[in-house]
Amino acid sequence: MSYTYTYPRPGVTVDIILLRHGIKGTEILLIQRGHPPFAGQWALPGGFVDEGETLEQAAYRELHEETQIEGIRLQQLAAFGDPGRDPRGWTVSIAFWAWLGEMQPEAIAGDDAANAQWWSLNSLPPLAFDHDKIIATAKQALAQL
Repeated sequence: MSYTYTYPRPGVTVDIILLRHGIKGTEILLIQRGHPPFAGQWALPGGFVDEGETLEQAAYRELHEETQIEGIRLQQLAAFGDPGRDPRGWTVSIAFWAWLGEMQPEAIAGDDAANAQWWSLNSLPPLAFDHDKIIATAKQALAQL
């Protein structure tokens, strides 16, 4: 490669926030992680961006792989890259989100998700990584709709 630098390079991931109006009020879709780190804990659907893949393509792919949900229009929300957010190393995540309103898509866990479930936005379990911070940002954006 003719342009290489000694600067460290982070891993890049995407996280997806799906919000809807459900029987529990505003609900958010979470997956239960099937593998370390944080195996068994709840998290937002998401994962690493593959080489040659756009951020948006990665978000749609990860959402489908982990929940079987497709046909949702996602928008970029924010980027998160605080040191220590991922115990595997320096990782920057781009969060995508969608407000589904009354849509009630069924989530079926797949890939490295052991479970997928809709939760009340006001009653969340302990979350993996910095997903509580990502969800707080989504709550602020939702309040502006």
